[in-house]
Amino acid sequence: MARQQVASSMLALALIVGAFASIPTAVQSIGVCYGVLGNNLPSRSDVVQLYKSRGINGMRIYFPDRQALDALRGSGIGLILDTGNDVLAQLASSASSATSWVQSNVRPYYPAVNIKYIAVGNEVQGGAAQSILPAMRNINAALAAAGLSAIKVSTSVRFDVVANSFPPSSGVFAQGYMADIARYLAGTGAPLLANVYPYFAYRGNPRDISLGYATFRPGTTVRDSGNGLTYRNLFDAMVDAVVAALEKAGAGGVRVVVSESGWPSGGGFGASVDNARSYNQGLIDHVGRGTPKRPGALETFIFAMFNENQKGGDPTERNFGLFYPNKQPVYPIRF
Repeated sequence: MARQQVASSMLALALIVGAFASIPTAVQSIGVCYGVLGNNLPSRSDVVQLYKSRGINGMRIYFPDRQALDALRGSGIGLILDTGNDVLAQLASSASSATSWVQSNVRPYYPAVNIKYIAVGNEVQGGAAQSILPAMRNINAALAAAGLSAIKVSTSVRFDVVANSFPPSSGVFAQGYMADIARYLAGTGAPLLANVYPYFAYRGNPRDISLGYATFRPGTTVRDSGNGLTYRNLFDAMVDAVVAALEKAGAGGVRVVVSESGWPSGGGFGASVDNARSYNQGLIDHVGRGTPKRPGALETFIFAMFNENQKGGDPTERNFGLFYPNKQPVYPIRF
């Protein structure tokens, strides 16, 4: 999950205040990320039943978790399946490794498990990022050879792969490798998976970004002088900055799937049950409309299903869950 996500170019967000009324919209494709870094979490089969009972029709898992994959058989839940970053270099350097990965982790489960996307790497940084595209190519070739080309291959990126993110129309990829990935996705028809966290933007600059604008509460309006569009929440502005970067890379037709977004209920500045509920319920109610730049349903995955007590780092990391490990909701939420 991305941390220092927002460049100083976000400073001017939320300075123009206006009026806005929010009308909830049903979302047909809202998912929730299922992390397992806890020693007190429910069984995989119980988790899948919880998704189904709550009407959650999308899941992301961060490695080929065979127990979870078995539990997902016949559920219809749309899945983002991560390769895991630990195998990225191997998948990039060896077509046979990619073939083995597909034969072990995809072929035994699909189509009984509704694998929609394979995320080749999550928030890969530094020199390792050069492995993303060759690994994607090898996985795509392995899927094609296995007759599984309906599964789309992408990678999940931090928001800070975009520079100049304010106003959104100024968004551009900060590194050249991202433009190459974007153009490759344009050729394959796969979306770009983006992790988008208004929480970290707000936490990094609460003076200039209002809490209401960051949490889908009404009252703040920001106009993009570059494209004339009006923004009433920070999430839309961030997603449209990614869209602008795709356009500048010559990949304007590539969809964005928000592969992570959420708000912590405790453990740090701005992290509270009230703010988490406002953000996550607002997100669920909003994404069926899409963004000002791209109206229409925006496929989105909330981070995360559970509070995970073995996650490291900032205390907020252990407080992003919609549910406690006993399957009780941290706060009321409807899907």
